[in-house]
Amino acid sequence: MNIKGLLADAGRDPDELTAVTELADGTYNTVHRLELTSGDLVLKVAPTGPGLTHEQDLIQTEAMFYQAALGKAPVPEVVYYGPDFLLMTALPGVTLHSVSADRAQYQRELGAIISSLHEVTGTDGFGYPQRGLKDSWSRTFLGMFDDVLADAERYDVTLGDKVSRQLVTDRTALLDSVAVPRLIHFDIWDGNVLVEDGRVTGLIDGERAFWGDPVAEFASLTLFGDLDPELLGGYGADIDRERLSLYRVYLYLIMLVEGTPRGYTGPDRAALVKLVERHLAKDLATL
Repeated sequence: MNIKGLLADAGRDPDELTAVTELADGTYNTVHRLELTSGDLVLKVAPTGPGLTHEQDLIQTEAMFYQAALGKAPVPEVVYYGPDFLLMTALPGVTLHSVSADRAQYQRELGAIISSLHEVTGTDGFGYPQRGLKDSWSRTFLGMFDDVLADAERYDVTLGDKVSRQLVTDRTALLDSVAVPRLIHFDIWDGNVLVEDGRVTGLIDGERAFWGDPVAEFASLTLFGDLDPELLGGYGADIDRERLSLYRVYLYLIMLVEGTPRGYTGPDRAALVKLVERHLAKDLATL
């Protein structure tokens, strides 16, 4: 990609560019930090090749998320984007993943930020923005669940006989208790939270966002674990455990299936699959 040409198209002076550094934290997109004399930017470029059904126009979804969340959560400002690239402002800080001390303070603030994020409501319905929105959360989530089941069949990934769409259809009334579509990041974990000087400075990688149930936000936040009391205190609302288990099942299924089209192999992948399968079984046992 012609970075200087892209900067010019974005209305930035290409001569301000002093350095380009590839960031290695991402596992899906190619990400570069662009150092400019007027302020650093981040350039994200989407991969080519096969993916999961819901992974359509993820760059556009990420841009939508940042635009919708701006003012409610510390997110980058969108500078310029196209079908396969996103140029945005760089945020200060390091990932929470790299921090070991004073995590309780960060968790409390993160919970409050997520609560603020969930004040953003959608007017057009539930679902992934690029997949078409629906007026019912139960219908929307059933479609999301069906998509990952179809992906498993397409990529020949075995999920086990306890995994079926009946997990969702049996809970139609429970899901339809969610009446208002709210902005969900759906990939908040320590690697996507930036911190600096005792404060949370950024939520990044919003490409998995959708309009849905705020409880779904806590699937990634409780991955392989449970709700952090400091996080929950900062959030300031109770979390329905049955819905949380259902959304974790959905996320674990994605994690099992996505490795095949992405070409993940080796002992690390095998160990992760075993870990996911173990926690998937725990949540299935509660449903």
